[in-house]
Amino acid sequence: MVDRLLEYEEGSAVTAFAVGRDNYFVADGELAIVALVENMAQSASAMAGYKALLEGAEEPPQGILAEVKKFQCHRQPRIGETLTTQVKKGVEVNGVAIVYAKTHVGDELVAETQMKIFVPKQQQA
Repeated sequence: MVDRLLEYEEGSAVTAFAVGRDNYFVADGELAIVALVENMAQSASAMAGYKALLEGAEEPPQGILAEVKKFQCHRQPRIGETLTTQVKKGVEVNGVAIVYAKTHVGDELVAETQMKIFVPKQQQA
């Protein structure tokens, strides 16, 4: 649910994802709301994975989406639209990181959330 990593800085990233007709989460021309959460989680994963690879990891860590909080969907994206998702890492304690995410179509904010992502200790860099 991420096509490209567009930007990366320590603690933040921007991804792109084009909504295609053949996407499992598309019905009646619109992307399901749950797919927005999945896109945001995978955007956070892309950020963490890219960071790990920059630091020399052979394989990126695998995280577990532990909580979705304050999720708001302002509208469902439609086939042919491209989502741009910005993720920012907040505080991390005991392997649990807070990640803030906002998804846009063009300049329009379509969804936003706060997530907690857990990375088991043996996988932490």
